Amino acid sequence: MDSLILIVDDEPQISAVISAYLTKSGYRTVTAQDGKSALEIFHEKNPALILLDLNLPGRDGLEVCQTIRQDSDVPIIMLTARSEETDKLVGLELGADDYIVKPFSPREVVARVKTVLRRSGNGADSQVIKSNRLEIDFSQHTVLRDGQNIELTPTEFDLLFIMAQHPRRVFSRLQLLEKTQGTTYEGYERTIDAHIKNLRLKLEPDPRNPAFIQTVFGVGYKYEEKSDA
Repeated sequence: MDSLILIVDDEPQISAVISAYLTKSGYRTVTAQDGKSALEIFHEKNPALILLDLNLPGRDGLEVCQTIRQDSDVPIIMLTARSEETDKLVGLELGADDYIVKPFSPREVVARVKTVLRRSGNGADSQVIKSNRLEIDFSQHTVLRDGQNIELTPTEFDLLFIMAQHPRRVFSRLQLLEKTQGTTYEGYERTIDAHIKNLRLKLEPDPRNPAFIQTVFGVGYKYEEKSDA
């Protein structure tokens, strides 16, 4: 396994516990206690995943996430004591792949890390989906639109791949949440809207007139390629 995980939390005892559990599970870890250090370590160490606390001194977690997303799609799991829906949605809209609300079990953190890393392209599936304008390669974790590479986060890629496997099939938000996060995921369905919004901004030539991801009002979403969009 041996993937490097960057843990960003201003409480050293929390970082130490998470680090111990991740190390026991075969990962390497590095820690930071503030946003500035987190960004420096990120650029220096190139971690496979970041566990990022929202409440940091100086540059908070949302700002750090936004900065990282300007040039990287590294998986990010947010650690937050904030339980309000708006805080979670802001984090997801900035590009976080998942969130965990404090207090949490260290075993839960390890399980989420494994899930997100698995979704980031480490699977053995070699399936390639091709349409008139898109080519989605599961094993390479790549998406080409009209021959142009589209950079997606693991969650965005998963959503696209799941829907593209079943063109014109309508998926409810709950179905997409369970397929991307797992049946034991304690989330809420509106997180899917945030991920779909980000996916469209990257994938669609005109997000206001989607060519690939269609909304089925009152139900959810489907993949259906429109030739006139």
